[in-house]
Amino acid sequence: MTRKETYIKEVARLLSGFLASGNAGDLLAYLVAESHLPGSRANLELAGAFSETVREFAAADPDDQNALWRLCVELACVAPEDAPTGDPHEFLSFCGVRGIGAIGSVSPACAEEAAAHLAEASADPRWRVRDAVAMGVQDLLSRQPDTAVPELEDWVEGGSWLAMRAAVAGVAEPDLLAEPELARMALRLHRKTLIRVYMAKERESDAFLALKNALGHTLSLVIAALPGIGFEYLRQLATLDDRDIRWIVKENLKESRLGKRYPETVGHIRAQMA
Repeated sequence: MTRKETYIKEVARLLSGFLASGNAGDLLAYLVAESHLPGSRANLELAGAFSETVREFAAADPDDQNALWRLCVELACVAPEDAPTGDPHEFLSFCGVRGIGAIGSVSPACAEEAAAHLAEASADPRWRVRDAVAMGVQDLLSRQPDTAVPELEDWVEGGSWLAMRAAVAGVAEPDLLAEPELARMALRLHRKTLIRVYMAKERESDAFLALKNALGHTLSLVIAALPGIGFEYLRQLATLDDRDIRWIVKENLKESRLGKRYPETVGHIRAQMA
């Protein structure tokens, strides 16, 4: 049995106990104990097992879905003051956000509310929780694109820097980008986001820098999925006299997914920027 299978089996057992008794104590204690926090890397395998198992349970029974939804929302709301970055209890928020995305992905009735919770969590000061939001976005896009895409458009057009960061990080996922329609949507969201970056006057906040750093690699994933129009767009960006846009272009040109597959094109754009 693989480690992931072991996690899924144990999470399923503990979720069953919670659904039978209404007491989540044993489940929460297990998540905290196995969080790998404090440490450089949280237990992503366990968080994935939690979200997958929650999704399966929620899809199988509407009553269980309601109980699991309340549980995940409660976990997602564990405050930064009570579980700061690196604290083992931060993992509860991480799993709660992942669970919200998982349930929304199999429940059209919950999808819009899940997107609203993810939007709120995108502004969390804890970077791990913000990463969980991007994963939740991926879950929604994979199964509820009709709900997720308009929500992400709203985040990019009128949201905060961190909401935009969640949107671009969420759409930049190779399995999603293999779908031509989602790839075109991802490029559209990046275009709109980079217009807002270009127009921005305030660029020193941590939130802006988090978005900028994300764009430093997400754009290359989208271009790799749509190399024709993607590289044409990158050439356009390379002509702009803007330090942050130029930094984003240069960072994406460093990515091997572009350099190894399209060395001549990458070389031409680098020469153009020299």
